[in-house]
Amino acid sequence: MGLISEIMPSLLNGLQTTMLLFFIIVVTTLPLGFLVSLVRVYSPKPISWLVQVYIYVMRGTPLLLQLMFVFFGLPLVGITFDRFTAAVIAFILNYAAYYAEIFRSGILSVPTAQFEALKVLGIGKVRGFRRVILPQILRVVLPSVGNEVISLVKDTSLIYILGIGELLRAGQIAANTYASLVPFLAVGVFYMIITGVVTLILNQIEKRFTF
Repeated sequence: MGLISEIMPSLLNGLQTTMLLFFIIVVTTLPLGFLVSLVRVYSPKPISWLVQVYIYVMRGTPLLLQLMFVFFGLPLVGITFDRFTAAVIAFILNYAAYYAEIFRSGILSVPTAQFEALKVLGIGKVRGFRRVILPQILRVVLPSVGNEVISLVKDTSLIYILGIGELLRAGQIAANTYASLVPFLAVGVFYMIITGVVTLILNQIEKRFTF
């Protein structure tokens, strides 16, 4: 208990950074991924092709490499970001691509006859999409989106490569300092608590779209 009390302040500081990054990425990439999916599905072919290239690059290369490219590579062409901003940009670009493909699968799962029915009934495109189509899309994609959100909790640990003091890095420093595995166990407990809470929230959201 003595060791836990000593390392807890540093772990909590790391947890704060982890949760801040997690929150920023979730609230930005979900709507952005949805917009990207709409562009890919409904835009002219040249624009859709460019979106496909972007998605291919983001999904085809490791997130760790993307983090290093944004922070270490872009300064070579005169574009410089601080460590945390670089991490946010890399995560947004990566996760928006994954969410775009998830939302695209949801859009394509809706029968085209429903779009035609909305037109026949005289329901506006925006209103019909929001009231009829979107709930069906969300019902289909929520399990996959939930998996990605859970993965994001753990992927935040990758920002250690930029020297940011997130939760796992704080645990590693404490473990090296005290030559003990206890900090790693504490970090594991923190991650399990976070993923548990996120899972409960996602389950409640899924229940609202069960129809």
